Amino acid sequence: MNTAAASTVSVIITAHDAADTIADAVRTALAEAETAEVIVVDDASGDDTAAVAERAGQGDDRLTVLRCAVNGGPAAARNRALDIATGDFVAVLDADDFVLPGRFARLLAIPDADMIADNILFVAESAGPGDLPAAPVVSSRVIDLDLAGFVRANHSVRGSKRQEWGFLKPVMRRAFLQAHGLRYDETMRLGEDYDLYVRMLQKRARFRVSTEVGYAARWRFDSLSSRHSTADLQALHTAALAHLAAEGMDETARAALGVHAGELRRRFLLRAFLDRRAQAGRAGALLSACRDPLTLAPIARGVLRDKLSARRPAPGSRIGRLLIE
Repeated sequence: MNTAAASTVSVIITAHDAADTIADAVRTALAEAETAEVIVVDDASGDDTAAVAERAGQGDDRLTVLRCAVNGGPAAARNRALDIATGDFVAVLDADDFVLPGRFARLLAIPDADMIADNILFVAESAGPGDLPAAPVVSSRVIDLDLAGFVRANHSVRGSKRQEWGFLKPVMRRAFLQAHGLRYDETMRLGEDYDLYVRMLQKRARFRVSTEVGYAARWRFDSLSSRHSTADLQALHTAALAHLAAEGMDETARAALGVHAGELRRRFLLRAFLDRRAQAGRAGALLSACRDPLTLAPIARGVLRDKLSARRPAPGSRIGRLLIE
């Protein structure tokens, strides 16, 4: 199956208080010849995000701006856009990121795929489409990702580097999503992309990744995804358990999902313990943890890791780096 000839893309941009960055997202998405439409969902912003997005469209009738009265989170906003999308593929673009020229043409030239992603270049908050750092040289190739490989690239294993390929922004075949009734899980405000990709792969989606750069992500050390609440981690762990419960997987994929679920359980237990300590003090938190002795070991390991991490140098900037190196 060759998707290059006449395929079109619906670009979905969900935004909350993104007036400072959304214009670049809208303009670069509309600049792509393959873009059938750009659907902006303003998720109850307190600024003029919607107005800035409309101005950036300069009257292009491919732009639709929807406004939410209540903030429902990115998953709910993306589902609202998916409900009206018409393109052959859908592409999620974060409101503070932007598309590099020729991205969709390059992706749609890759055949036999239901999900097609490319490399991400991390840029400064102040950078724009005309002010990019030089991208590191990377050999051009296409990587075929199966379920086990994708999951392994998203959990931390001692002695290995976490690849975090859950940050990939693939174009996704809309017919595949429709055929399997797949949507974003609206209970999640963290890891909703990863969750959807796993469920697509469990339905035998073909996932192909190009090492060429097509997506620019503005990098912040203190980003939303780096601030994990207890509820966020609990929802992510619940999703991981649902992934494990799915039928029809081979043992390699199930093992990878099991490791990932275990890591998320440890993170959730530690976060919940720290919440209890803040509310009830150390003694109260320890007493609560002792009621379920099976939680003591992961909590203790998590506290120790946090103490060791605090002694290490802060992680370096990602600006000018690639997701796939």
